Amino acid sequence: MSSVKSIAVLTSGGDSQGMNAALRAVVRSALYNGLDVYGVQRGYQGLINDDLFKMDLRSVGDIIQRGGTILQTARCKEFMTPEGQQRGADVLRARGIDGLVVIGGDGSYQGANKLSKLGIKTMGLPGTIDNDIPFTDFTIGFDTAVSIVVDAINKIRDTMSSHERSSVVEVMGRHCGDIALYAGLASGAETIIVPEVPIDMAEVSERMESNFAKGKRHSIVVVAEGAGRGEDVAREITKGCGLEPRVTVLGHIQRGGTPTAIDRILASRLGDFAVHQLMAGESGKACGIIRGELVTTDIDTVVHSKKPFNMEMYNLALRLSQ
Repeated sequence: MSSVKSIAVLTSGGDSQGMNAALRAVVRSALYNGLDVYGVQRGYQGLINDDLFKMDLRSVGDIIQRGGTILQTARCKEFMTPEGQQRGADVLRARGIDGLVVIGGDGSYQGANKLSKLGIKTMGLPGTIDNDIPFTDFTIGFDTAVSIVVDAINKIRDTMSSHERSSVVEVMGRHCGDIALYAGLASGAETIIVPEVPIDMAEVSERMESNFAKGKRHSIVVVAEGAGRGEDVAREITKGCGLEPRVTVLGHIQRGGTPTAIDRILASRLGDFAVHQLMAGESGKACGIIRGELVTTDIDTVVHSKKPFNMEMYNLALRLSQ
């Protein structure tokens, strides 16, 4: 018998494709199990402002394919203070809400961790394109973002080949190079620059010059934003070998659009999983997926850990780029 009768759900931080699919799963799983569900508008800001509304099946109809988040999201400096965190906990208690599901990235998890320490039953779902959340192989939105980057590189390669030019593509990811790594490997990029691995720009320039000398018609360099600006990378290449790469900064296009089937399925599994964890009496947990299995990890451990970089995949990309 579940002691949880009512839960709330919010999306926080940067949006990612699949957040709506996760939200849909949380709401429908909760309703299926006889729980009341409240949506929190605009993340932690809405929680502090008591901007909550009761959700039903119609609230999440026709959203599984939509990017962004119907609950909207906002940065909230006030919630970073002990007073703001206490206010959020008080709002939930005043409404008789037993648990909270937070869909977001690292900053969102930190907020959920604070509420957990104030006695609120919390579950975190990894909603970020960056794939920088530890104790989960993949985050909701990552697969879609990588697919968008690969599609863009395919188009860039067509025009670069026509003109026998090189290109630098700057992608998102903050301090995590996973988008650059996975998209670079999937698109056959000659060079992948990530913050986790030191890079010798002289070597990059030399390799690019050598490739063109061997008759190659194009060269693609993918750089993660956490490793530097695309413009700076292009400038170093020009200085090193005289070639003048064109720079494309993909920016927020990576966070928009319809989620892939993989992200929709991951979001659906995690949303349902989070509800069942709350019903089982769990709290202060981050939900994730490791080797295909759904898992929980203490959210306090997650926010104080760093996700390891996949050097095996990086070295594979390096070998195949020759």
